[in-house]
Amino acid sequence: MVELRVPEVDYTEYSNRQLLVVPLAVLALALLIIGGWFLLTGAPANYGLEFTGGTEVRIAMDDVEDPDAAIEEAFSAEPDTIRSIPGDDVYVVTFRAGVTDASTLEDEVEAAGFDLRGLDEVSESFGADTRQLAVTGVGIAFLGMAVLVFALFRTFIPSVAVVASAFSDIMIPIAMMNLLGIDLTLGTVAALLMLIGYSVDSDILLNNSVLRRTGDFYESVHRAMRTGVTMTITSIAAMTVMAIAATILGVDLLRDIGIILVVGLFADLMNTYLMNVTLLRWYKFEGVKR
Repeated sequence: MVELRVPEVDYTEYSNRQLLVVPLAVLALALLIIGGWFLLTGAPANYGLEFTGGTEVRIAMDDVEDPDAAIEEAFSAEPDTIRSIPGDDVYVVTFRAGVTDASTLEDEVEAAGFDLRGLDEVSESFGADTRQLAVTGVGIAFLGMAVLVFALFRTFIPSVAVVASAFSDIMIPIAMMNLLGIDLTLGTVAALLMLIGYSVDSDILLNNSVLRRTGDFYESVHRAMRTGVTMTITSIAAMTVMAIAATILGVDLLRDIGIILVVGLFADLMNTYLMNVTLLRWYKFEGVKR
């Protein structure tokens, strides 16, 4: 059985500025990417079919040398995405709302000699409503988390440390989604909501150990790290396996969720044990007036 040993970090060797520079720099870069994306596209990330509206067509083809070229030639409208389902000759083709209609797509599939396996259409207005609902849900979840954290600790700096860490844990994966071409969908929104839970879990564990349990500050931090880092590394390993398996099997949604969670969990390690620890140390040794 493999035993995971969490090394003890000597925080006394580093100043608060040295510990904060890395998480703040990464957060600033993530915000810069998201802001740039918003200026270019009008959205913080690329929206998926559920949020923009459009049509998804599933077709089967036999003995075609270049399926992508055949699909592009078959349709008068340019497909938004083309992806294959491994182990089968089925291809999923999506079109953005407004570029074509379902009846035209059916006629073009028949004219090309493809086997139509399914066709789903989402209206643009329904997609906008779904997008607004999802964004509102994330906002309410984050706000509820912040209120709960302030109610638990009833002190400003430790509560801000948890909220700031959770905020960074969400922003970094969103920026990575833009760089990797992962769309914001109902599934990836669910992954972001999961990250709020993961972040709060590790940060509250750390804050409770430092603020509410007896012992030296650094001893309390190391005690929390032994549990928190072990849990997070275990989750990273599980999500990595899921992402690899989903990539092999062609399950794009699970692959995207796995990638988002892996990035977010690595960000959580950084934010919890650099940013949060630094703010707690400042609060314990400099911020509290005795």
